[in-house]
Amino acid sequence: MTIEVWAPRAGRVRLRRPGHDDVELTAADAGWWRSAVTLSPGDEYGFVLGDGAVLPDPRSRRQPHGVHGLSAWGDGASFVWSDQAWTGKQLAGGLIYELHLGTFTPEGTLDAAIGKLAHLVDLGVTHVELLPVNGFNGTHNWGYDGVLWYTVQEDYGGPEAYRRFVDAAHAAGLAVIQDVVYNHLGPSGNHLPEFGPYQREGPGNTWGASTNLDERAVRDYIIDNALMWLGDYHVDGLRLDAVHALHESGAQPEHILRELGERVDALSAHVCRPLTLIAESDLNDPIMILPREAGGYGLTAQWVDDWHHAVHVALTGETAGYYADFAAPDALPKTWAGGFFHDGTFSSFRGRDWGAPVPIEVPSWRFVEFAQDHDQIGNRAAGDRLSQSLSFARLQIAAVLTMTAPGTPMLFMGEEWGASTPWQFFTSHPEPELAEATRRGRTAEFAQMGWDPALVPDPNDPATFERSKLNWAEATDGEHARLLEGYRMLARLRREHRELTDPDRRGQTAENVGPGRWVLHRDAASVYVNLSPESWTVPFGEHEEVWIATTTVHDGMPVDDGPLVLSPDSVAVIGPRPTLPLGR
Repeated sequence: MTIEVWAPRAGRVRLRRPGHDDVELTAADAGWWRSAVTLSPGDEYGFVLGDGAVLPDPRSRRQPHGVHGLSAWGDGASFVWSDQAWTGKQLAGGLIYELHLGTFTPEGTLDAAIGKLAHLVDLGVTHVELLPVNGFNGTHNWGYDGVLWYTVQEDYGGPEAYRRFVDAAHAAGLAVIQDVVYNHLGPSGNHLPEFGPYQREGPGNTWGASTNLDERAVRDYIIDNALMWLGDYHVDGLRLDAVHALHESGAQPEHILRELGERVDALSAHVCRPLTLIAESDLNDPIMILPREAGGYGLTAQWVDDWHHAVHVALTGETAGYYADFAAPDALPKTWAGGFFHDGTFSSFRGRDWGAPVPIEVPSWRFVEFAQDHDQIGNRAAGDRLSQSLSFARLQIAAVLTMTAPGTPMLFMGEEWGASTPWQFFTSHPEPELAEATRRGRTAEFAQMGWDPALVPDPNDPATFERSKLNWAEATDGEHARLLEGYRMLARLRREHRELTDPDRRGQTAENVGPGRWVLHRDAASVYVNLSPESWTVPFGEHEEVWIATTTVHDGMPVDDGPLVLSPDSVAVIGPRPTLPLGR
């Protein structure tokens, strides 16, 4: 076989294996080095640049001894897949479930997560989204400090366990979305700059130096990685972290996201199943999801933080920092109907106009909408979920808003039963100075939001990680169990009533009808939200019925026979009665 490595900064490159003589690699074009080498599965190796220390392979598929250790040659072809009949799942009409492997189960492994797939199926989930799994230094973190993008963290079980997870998910009828981070590299264990200019010179982004997208080899490093997950690991989609931090100078003929979309679409045609690309973007720019023929990047979907902010403010009344603008009475209805709240309007948090309007022709399922996610919980000072400040009545409203939203709904692990455990920011940096810098930086971040620094837990304290693990025993207990059943019911409603998955945004209108009251329409279905302190009588016609209501029925009347009275902190979904087919 020929082994190669891109190392334009090296004057000499050798491959080193325990018990073998070094193999000299030959310089080739554009900074590549190559040599014929025989490696067997499991063989450990690394590269020596000049007279330096041995370094792991930048495209290593396995790091059995951590990100500083030798790489292990992998043979993915030896895995026996059982998903030959799997034809994938389109995102339209789907329900995403976001989870972090280390805190999803007590064991924190891929194999343990397989044991919870039946729970997701019963919940009505169609797509399970994993936070990043690529190799990082330490034993646990969120996953966004990865430094070897082609690996699977050994603490989760490594590449073989990852294949088992995907295979089991497909057997259960679940698509897998993998969260990937291409905008930066972690601060610990990053050896890529020793090989070549993987990162840009000059100003970086929020997390440090930006990826050098002007280099063709770096772009290929990203694209080949994406195709690896989708091809070699049979993954069904990728969530692209913070694409607004993918900085380009224009030296390449097309944007990296457009190029990536083209390559993934080509692979989708080859493997005969839908492959999904979801952008996390702070830009509120529909260019992400507009077709390439219309000048867009042609990605499948994008996250909508505006929806989260509008729901969060409506339910909690919190208006500090970036929540301030969403105190407007029209924030919830505008985001429901339009996708973005800031669509060219002034953002007080940013101090400038922000975003752009979404063409009405863009189907609503291209927006991933959520009331909670890993960022919006974990980036709070105490990592507190909605369940730690809201009543179960308001958690039920959050459930209805999430599951009836015009976009593709997404749940964060434990949300479905109102988990009482926090989800905090945790790290395991082995370097004391990095741990201390992270601790100080974390505390300083919250000044703009007005949060008490005393609430911020030490990210590097193992207890912060342990506190963030789900308590599965809650799911079968009292109010938690009732909330879980409510989510299951809502998922069934989405499957049974086309109005709740209709993508036509022209049928999605909304209005504020008084303080704390909104009417949100989806085709012939309507969602009535009463967060006011007074009861609200909601009439409905003889051809309508109540699909779900979180309210006490007044006067003992069945809700199908008279006006529905929404008590304070309640919500109802009303839709058309089914008509009998002709001849029945």
